[in-house]
Amino acid sequence: MRLFRPRLGTIQLVSIVSAYLVLLTNETFWRKGFAYFAGHEVQLVGLGLALFLLCFAALTTFSVKYVVKPLLVFAIAVSALASYFVDTFGLVIDRDMITNVVLTTPAEAGHLMTGSFFLHLLLFGALPSVLVALVRVEHRSFRAKVRRHSAFIFPSLIAAAAIVYAFYPGFSSIFRSHGDLMASFHPAAPIVAGVKVALSDMAERNIVAAPLGTDAKRGPIATASAKPIVTVVVVGETARSMNFGLNGYRRDTTPELAARDVVSFQNVTSCGTSTAVSVPCMFSNLTKANYSSKAGRSVENLTDVLAHAGLDVRWFDNDTGSMHVADRRDYEFLPASNDPRFCAGGECHDDILVERLRLALDDIHRDTVIVLHQLGSHGPAYHERYPQAAERFQPACRSAEFTDCTREEIVNAYDNTILYTDHVLSEVIDLLGSREDLASSMLYVSDHGESLGENGLYLHGMPYFLAPSTQTHVPMIAWFSKPYEALTGLQAACLEGRKGEALSHDNLFHTVLGTADVVTSVYQTGLDAFAPCRSRQSSTHLAANPAEPHEVLR
Repeated sequence: MRLFRPRLGTIQLVSIVSAYLVLLTNETFWRKGFAYFAGHEVQLVGLGLALFLLCFAALTTFSVKYVVKPLLVFAIAVSALASYFVDTFGLVIDRDMITNVVLTTPAEAGHLMTGSFFLHLLLFGALPSVLVALVRVEHRSFRAKVRRHSAFIFPSLIAAAAIVYAFYPGFSSIFRSHGDLMASFHPAAPIVAGVKVALSDMAERNIVAAPLGTDAKRGPIATASAKPIVTVVVVGETARSMNFGLNGYRRDTTPELAARDVVSFQNVTSCGTSTAVSVPCMFSNLTKANYSSKAGRSVENLTDVLAHAGLDVRWFDNDTGSMHVADRRDYEFLPASNDPRFCAGGECHDDILVERLRLALDDIHRDTVIVLHQLGSHGPAYHERYPQAAERFQPACRSAEFTDCTREEIVNAYDNTILYTDHVLSEVIDLLGSREDLASSMLYVSDHGESLGENGLYLHGMPYFLAPSTQTHVPMIAWFSKPYEALTGLQAACLEGRKGEALSHDNLFHTVLGTADVVTSVYQTGLDAFAPCRSRQSSTHLAANPAEPHEVLR
């Protein structure tokens, strides 16, 4: 028995696929559309028709023999993949999200490969693709195809333009106030974002970072100190400020830190909503207003300035990498160790950072800055971020598939990750505090926050202008050893009184320079969060030229 294979012309096939893409792979787009166009549904119908015509015209343009089927299958596959994550987690597929996908480790990707994921791909991707493959496409000669396609493409474009013109006032108002609507439309949004990432990568691939802070040197406090100044910077992952007990959360998620002399800053905002944006931004001397990926990679960063001053700079990573921040520094990717005490399945619990720090502290010969990059609270597999014995808040979601869990269970699992971070940071503090031969301090700040189902949103990575505060407000915690306080005259009580002041990732660059007592012309006292509370601030710090960050690029 021969398999039935229908015969269709290119125009017919493209029309069917375009209708399928617009109507059946854009649940979130239509849901948002009905909410945003409430009372003006005719405009939404017009928008949908215009998008169908544009999709039809775009696909028809490239629908030549040997290309049309792969093109349609590609569009279906992109839409199926994007629609799963957008519909399930409320994500927006933009340039930063595509970058996150590129940087995802195999272990992280494995957590997303759930039963519902494969079922969705089967129903919305594989099955339609097979149907397209079965069709016998009736092709015309090239010249005849051009004439026939043109007879459909140009009228479609004209009709789409007419619809947009007719409803322009309504469309422009909605697009301005709800930029996430078109960012939810597949396959256009992910394809455009992917092209932007590819072009950006090509433009940045051969960038050579311009020198920054080459005049940096150890300040008089550091020079006169008989003890090495050791600064540990802990970069958190996906920790949101509001879930820290120290910041007034309804649960005591930070009992160990609460028993130590720490200062928790409660009004800190991130530079981005993803690791790929926030980490290089926070280590850059550029402020959020001036930062871009290209600008950030075009000039050296905090780790380089510290090295110019003669400090030993080390980066120990338990996440997905330094995002090029430590490209020129001593860097260790700890999951590569596969240490069975901490690691399984290509990922490690953050205790591995404490163990690596313990070894590093036995090898301190001069002033040192050590960066510990946590895996922290990275989702959706929150239950994988802490040892099961540390699971205090129950019942906790023990699946990466949120549909298997209630929101309470998801929040419980997330809060357990914060509780574990509390333990890890406390271990770091105790380790530093036990070393009377060092003048040490710790500064912890998360890269971004997380959504836990508020307004239907999960995870992170929303465009910043759309992102809720849960994704942009991050914890920042400082601790100082007694030898360090005595050396610098830093008054923790003073910082405690300023913990409610507005801070951001813009402050990290200058705060670390000040903490390590590094003197350089690129240091700005006004952006050093601790400067007002040091009684023995280096005079050269106070006299530093408060130039705008972008001036170093001139």
